[in-house]
Amino acid sequence: MDKRLKAFERLLDIMDDLRSQCPWDKKQTMESLRHLTIEETYELSDAILEGDNDEIRKEIGDLMLHLVFYSKIGSEKNAFTITEVLNGICEKLIRRHPHIYGDVKVKDEEEVKANWEKIKLKEGNESVLSGVPKSLPSLVKASRIQDKAKGVGFDWERKEQVWEKVVEEIHEFKEEVDKGSDKIESEFGDVLFSLINYARFININPDDALEKTNKKFIKRFQYLESESKKEGKELSNMSLEEMDVYWNRAKEL
Repeated sequence: MDKRLKAFERLLDIMDDLRSQCPWDKKQTMESLRHLTIEETYELSDAILEGDNDEIRKEIGDLMLHLVFYSKIGSEKNAFTITEVLNGICEKLIRRHPHIYGDVKVKDEEEVKANWEKIKLKEGNESVLSGVPKSLPSLVKASRIQDKAKGVGFDWERKEQVWEKVVEEIHEFKEEVDKGSDKIESEFGDVLFSLINYARFININPDDALEKTNKKFIKRFQYLESESKKEGKELSNMSLEEMDVYWNRAKEL
């Protein structure tokens, strides 16, 4: 047997054992696993951003376990089986890649994406945007919305146009702030949306970029905390100028 198939069969057998013999595993439902799956997904995301291949491998395994777990529960409910899950995704991939499994010709990645969205509409999706999960974090959701709209040709032609829109939205936001109007939140949202759009045009993943900045800030702030503590100082009693000394040191690391 293929090593891959043997390894997957082993996981399925272990899942059967756990579900029938382990008190914790026997109690789990799709609802109880849901928040754990979200946590595992973020742990995989962290490992990817850190470039830690060992952790990536481990986190993929954790997620794989969850997917097998859901399939096991589905089979117990006579709702679906792991076989149906796997065949379903295989059939969808074949259907949505006619340039590989059919006679459709494409010249680049953008045509592949455009065909993908057209096929999804033919499959019954009422909107190009209906495939964007409602519970996605707003930053990620904005990226997906823009990417899907682009798939059917609704997009700017040049990145310079997008930057002009960013500048326009920033000016509108500043005007509302200066007026103290109730449109501040809305205009701030427009600024973020336009910046995310520009990031797409210059091939930056805005969620990755922001998370890397978060990690950078955490690292520098924790340096500020630890180094000032070594010198017997407390942050609450320090001036901003004193803090900046440590902050600037952290930036040099």
